[in-house]
Amino acid sequence: AGGGGGAIFNIGKSKATLFDKESQINITFNDVAGLEEAKQEVMEIVDFLKNPRKYTNLGGKIPKGALLVGPPGTGKTLLAKAVAGEAQVPFFSLSGSDFVEMFVGVGASRVRDLFKQAKEKAPCIIFIDEIDAIGRARGKNSMMGGNDERENTLNQLLVEMDGFGTDSGVIILAATNRIDVLDTALLRPGRFDRQISIDKPDLIGREQIFKVHLKPLKLSAEVDAKKLSAQTPGFAGAEIANVCNEAALIAARKNKPEIDMQDFQDAVDRVIGGLEKKNKIISPEEKRIVAYHEAGHAIAGWFLEHADPLVKVSIVPRGVAALGYAQYLPREQFLYTTEQLIDSLCMTMGGRVAEDITFGRISTGAQNDLERITQLSYAMIAIYGMNDKVGNVSFRDSSEASFQKPYSDKTAELIDAEVRNLINDVYARTKQLLLDKREGLIKIAEKLLEKEILFQSDLEEILGKRPFETKTTYEEFVNGADGGGVPQTDLPLDVLPDEARSNEGQSSETPSNNLN
Repeated sequence: AGGGGGAIFNIGKSKATLFDKESQINITFNDVAGLEEAKQEVMEIVDFLKNPRKYTNLGGKIPKGALLVGPPGTGKTLLAKAVAGEAQVPFFSLSGSDFVEMFVGVGASRVRDLFKQAKEKAPCIIFIDEIDAIGRARGKNSMMGGNDERENTLNQLLVEMDGFGTDSGVIILAATNRIDVLDTALLRPGRFDRQISIDKPDLIGREQIFKVHLKPLKLSAEVDAKKLSAQTPGFAGAEIANVCNEAALIAARKNKPEIDMQDFQDAVDRVIGGLEKKNKIISPEEKRIVAYHEAGHAIAGWFLEHADPLVKVSIVPRGVAALGYAQYLPREQFLYTTEQLIDSLCMTMGGRVAEDITFGRISTGAQNDLERITQLSYAMIAIYGMNDKVGNVSFRDSSEASFQKPYSDKTAELIDAEVRNLINDVYARTKQLLLDKREGLIKIAEKLLEKEILFQSDLEEILGKRPFETKTTYEEFVNGADGGGVPQTDLPLDVLPDEARSNEGQSSETPSNNLN
């Protein structure tokens, strides 16, 4: 009784979890796949701790810290755990939000206590996950009322990082997916000497990650990591782990002795589109609208040169709101031409146009498509300088919570007008294409109503070979990788929130899927 009252005196103590010889992490660099360059950087840090004289004899200084930067699920925390497992030194792990408390002064006190403990255990590593919780730039959004407590915590962290000598043997690792909001004082050399970028894995990286996650699974002989990597473009390491686990659960549900490729295909669909809802009650009229909408996407993608090859189109309801979706096998590329982006807009517009020319009316099903079209159209005109009237200017405003446009009202009116003109041109072009290919549109829609899911081979039977047969990165890497893919990602990654994984949702509700 009353013992809990003593906890108030410990409130200024660090909440860091300590891993040392008694509670050693057993993750090593062998468990980290697809991050070869990042692994090389952090392996050097481990070597600094194990053999400091090798560097100091040459006059070099051990770096004080490294910042792991990358989108969610790419393996930042896993890499830090591997560093702890390999270095065989004490490892303090905590989150950025662990510093801040409801009481004034607690955050700064916890920072001091953390570094005091670290110096006593040196050589050691401190890992701060999600450092943007305390490391945001000071003085921003002052109109909202400043957060003095968080700023005091950050100030103390800056002092401590500068305060200990380079020979103290304390190295700080931190992870964030929002480097754009971090304070510049935190990022300068002398605090975080290195910024290690960890992006979503490419084709070969995904294959390596699949191999790690497939090891413990009981697989049939046909399961191939190369094919699986080709079917999952844009997936992060965490999503690949999820696919492997889902495949195992699906196989177990069907009482199979081992996991086969069909289970993995179902798992990819599950991760991308959400739970399959075959029992969802949809009126025949709505189902018909969904079928023609998806057929519109399929036709537009099939006959547009720069559209990604379609792999699969489905009218089986999935997830919260999506009543149908199409999957494509995108190219791995970083630069996009005007022609490619316009073809991408036309393909996205295909569903709305198909509804219009078939039923003479439109539905709410194209809401998600129109969001993407509007977003990309504004990007082309206001950011990429792809409009003659607006000119070669870029008005991208990367500042957070900005309430002012970086251009005049007159320019805003011009941009709005040009966006509307572009979307109207895209609509007219798509409408002409679907009218020319109306027979194929009807055949695909009726076949969809009959079979619910159509693959590339079914489309070839109806429409013939795609007139623009260009090999994708994936086809060159894996011959005959059938199925899979992700919804339309032929869009600039820096404009779209989170690398495109969008179902072409048919719903009056806002689809819950994220754009990739």
